[in-house]
Amino acid sequence: MLLRNPHVMTIMGRFFRRIPKINYTRERLELSDGDFLDLDWVRNGDTRLMVISHGLEGSSSSAYVLAMAQAATQAGWDVLAWNQRSCSGEPNRLLRFYHSGSSDELGNVVDYVLNSSTYRSVALVGFSLGGNVTVKYLGEKALQLDGRISGAVAISVPCDLSGCAQALARPQTRIYLNYFLHSLKRKLLQKQKLFKDSISLQDFSRIRSFHDYDGRYTAPMHGFPDAATYYARSSSKQFIEGINCPTLLLNSLDDPFLSPSCHPTAETQDHPFVTLELTRYGGHAGFIQRGWLELSWAEQRALEFLTQACRAAPLHDLT
Repeated sequence: MLLRNPHVMTIMGRFFRRIPKINYTRERLELSDGDFLDLDWVRNGDTRLMVISHGLEGSSSSAYVLAMAQAATQAGWDVLAWNQRSCSGEPNRLLRFYHSGSSDELGNVVDYVLNSSTYRSVALVGFSLGGNVTVKYLGEKALQLDGRISGAVAISVPCDLSGCAQALARPQTRIYLNYFLHSLKRKLLQKQKLFKDSISLQDFSRIRSFHDYDGRYTAPMHGFPDAATYYARSSSKQFIEGINCPTLLLNSLDDPFLSPSCHPTAETQDHPFVTLELTRYGGHAGFIQRGWLELSWAEQRALEFLTQACRAAPLHDLT
């Protein structure tokens, strides 16, 4: 019964899993705007690659990323866990940060992989914010999506960002909001040293919601006039219709981070490529099951879905 509590699921899944260390090989991807992304690889010499996108204030070292990477490598896949700007342990160079709609960053990673390797199949996995980015990317690319993208899984997806912000503004989710704001403030302090005239932390303590935070920082730093516009343009829900590769969305109905509007039942009903699976329990990116020190149900389901999608995809001979 304890694991039916969404907060226990969420906190145990994020902080208390014992995941064996992954021996990543780091590569720095220099971007055309003068910034960089740090890519962490596990290469087994396979023809399949899994690209993993982490969530808000996560990284390639987050427990859920490590667990997914371990499951994939044990199944023989190569893995690339990429770190969004400022999330690799080193501040990024530009005023620009990262945010829930930065699908162009995933595009940079995917284009680099496709242009510099001979992988026949590339699968995408995104958690939380990374899930929103993944779904948005797939919908935006639509018919231009490279045929080597064999499938995708998005887990605990805040596909309606406004609804997610409202869910995290409730008293019962204040602990999560405070955790994220504390972490984001540390990064803003680092960035302020480089951009003194562009970032002010005065009265930061008055921020009481993500709507406050995004209106003051995320929106202006990334070219949006306000938080509402940022949410409207960056929510992946509107892009689901355009997806044309096998895609699985895994959400839990008791997820404390998500509003009911984050469960896109209408958008996925009768969709030829997108499947929505809703569980009764799971929390946010938790999905703990027996043997939880290893794989969660979501990670197991993701690997199963993507392995099947890879087998069904046409082969691309790049020799």
